[in-house]
Amino acid sequence: MYYDALKTFVTLADVGNFTRTSQAIHISQPSVSLHIKNLEKEFHTELFIRSPKSVQITPTGKILYDRAKQIIAMYEQTKEDIATHHQSIQGQLKIGASFSIGEYILPMFLQRLQEDFPALELEVVIGNTEEIIEQVRLFQVDVGLIEGQSNEKELIVQPFMKDELSVICSNDHELADKEHIGIKDLQQQTWITREDGSGTREFLNHVIRSNGLSVKSLLSISSNQGIKESVMRGMGLSLLSRSVISREKVHGSLAVLEVEDVQFTRTLSYIYSPVMRSKKNVETFIGVVEAFKGNSIADRIATIKES
Repeated sequence: MYYDALKTFVTLADVGNFTRTSQAIHISQPSVSLHIKNLEKEFHTELFIRSPKSVQITPTGKILYDRAKQIIAMYEQTKEDIATHHQSIQGQLKIGASFSIGEYILPMFLQRLQEDFPALELEVVIGNTEEIIEQVRLFQVDVGLIEGQSNEKELIVQPFMKDELSVICSNDHELADKEHIGIKDLQQQTWITREDGSGTREFLNHVIRSNGLSVKSLLSISSNQGIKESVMRGMGLSLLSRSVISREKVHGSLAVLEVEDVQFTRTLSYIYSPVMRSKKNVETFIGVVEAFKGNSIADRIATIKES
């Protein structure tokens, strides 16, 4: 059984140093070296290029790296399934979520999970959409929630909800008090948006391209709260999910622009590796998400409040 050797190999690939690897997995440095040598003998290939201070993974090592992550995940999943009582939902569930979903939408799912499955240990990792897709692919999280779609062929992507976005500005912006706003009013504006790799940034790019908008300038901030604060200070316009700006809208701390004849709607999706679908905790989470499939965010909030 090469489980220990594969785990050692993946750790060494991640940290790039034999000493730190031995410390991370609590085995001796000679044992680390032996595990790597056994794998290189098994696969008839050199997995790392060694230097006095670090190691660099080889092209064939990269091939093994992805497969090793899958093997380890399947092994640990099997252990969990055997150890867990057939009807009980317990153990750990690690969820990855993009910023907008993780900060403003996911907490309602977590509340339902906590109420229905109190023995389930929940851990949430928040990043941009691109980061979450990569973490799902590498089994760093069990399941992910992202804005939009993904062309990642190794993963299953399922849409579950529509997300409506709004153009926002400060209350003293020139467009704030305008009675009728058309797409032409968005020409030559300063936009404040998320960083590259974010689903929100990708959607804004799509809106700009598809409507032929000229951009005066673009400010990128990797935080929804940072974007809102900048907008409220009159630094420009932004396009954010209505779930992100709901409190500011209620308090009137920013202006929401209704653009005539235009709807800004995108799809939210959950994403997972096929080998994780049979994991009981992942299946449970997907069941909670699927219960709200097809609803808008506003519909989902109403449904949860009524339940």
